[in-house]
Amino acid sequence: MGNREDLFAAAKRCLLEKGYDRSSVRDIASAAGVNMAAIGYHYGSREKLLNQALFALLDEWGDAMGRALDPDVGLVGMWENLLGQFADNQALWLASVELFLQAQRRPDLRDQLTQGTREGRRGMAAILENTPEDEVPERAIRTVGMVQMALMSGLMIQCLSDPDNAPTAAEVLEGLRALVALAEK
Repeated sequence: MGNREDLFAAAKRCLLEKGYDRSSVRDIASAAGVNMAAIGYHYGSREKLLNQALFALLDEWGDAMGRALDPDVGLVGMWENLLGQFADNQALWLASVELFLQAQRRPDLRDQLTQGTREGRRGMAAILENTPEDEVPERAIRTVGMVQMALMSGLMIQCLSDPDNAPTAAEVLEGLRALVALAEK
């Protein structure tokens, strides 16, 4: 690999080990075995490198999520797989929360995050409805995909905040059923 690729791989490692805010130029360059100036030369800034690395990690996770959310395992199995992903990838989720915070002050980053969220909604709706992504109706994206993403985000925060009392798949589905029952009253 060249310096650019080494920096990219090092940035991904640093994000997972140290988080977004604590990954310094020195940390990344040291992990890559290159001069600190190489970050500016290849990526323009530490932030641009970290953003690219974090979005790549999230894309990789999204691919793994697509495999974990196998419709053939049923809804309980899907939620068990999802909650397992949260437990197994805590460092990635912490880095993604940092990304959300950074994006509130950086319009360029917010635009990337907005696009990623839209793609995530479409992907979730496609998985749940067992439909190719390019055929998912807009209404399903705005309902099924959006609610699934909201549930995932909230559960991820709960799993990070209190891992010893993280919800189970059965509890999530029982809660959803109770909410539906309340809505129908």
